[in-house]
Amino acid sequence: MTRRRCGSADYSYQAFSYQPIACSTSQKHRLTAQKEVLLSVDIILASASPRRQELLSLVVRTFRVVPSGFDESLVPVDLAPAQHVLYSACMKARDVAARFPDALVISADTIVVVDEAILGKPADAAEAARMLRMLSGRTHEVYTGVAVVRAEVERADVERTEVTFGPLSDEIIARYVASGEPMDKAGAYAIQGRAVVLIKSVCGCYPNVVGLPLHKLSCILSEFGI
Repeated sequence: MTRRRCGSADYSYQAFSYQPIACSTSQKHRLTAQKEVLLSVDIILASASPRRQELLSLVVRTFRVVPSGFDESLVPVDLAPAQHVLYSACMKARDVAARFPDALVISADTIVVVDEAILGKPADAAEAARMLRMLSGRTHEVYTGVAVVRAEVERADVERTEVTFGPLSDEIIARYVASGEPMDKAGAYAIQGRAVVLIKSVCGCYPNVVGLPLHKLSCILSEFGI
């Protein structure tokens, strides 16, 4: 697989002046209509992940959580990573949408890929340590599929991000696994948690690694008028 290279990014802040822009009457009416649509939609996040809930709150003010009952082990094993997460995300959304047909349902699925092997959530501490040894000092890929379903309309997309770990000694791995943080995370790490000090670089969408690619999701929601 050919990897794309990330150039050096300049993250320095630049000062700017803010000038409020006056809205025309038609723009105000359109914004009011969009607000009324948003308030009238029952939005459901089909995930119990507190990380996804926190990220979604940055895009949608009001929503409720109804975890999907879809069994991730039913995802066909011969799918490529992008198709894997898209399939899982869509099935999760459909599962909840079938119970709440009038709601707009949002779901996601995240996996870590290294050496063409898919790393999901570790079953135990030993598997978590094994995954971290695979990631040590290397670049891997994080894929998240996001799906939105309302009535008979379904939209889905996938985001890919490259993450590079620094070298991890057995002591560092043991200490991190003992913290308990890796146990419910794809690839056995949480970039927004203690693992942030283990990571050398991120190339691409950071929220994608946390579990919800916000730009992709925002583009999909705009198709639903949200």
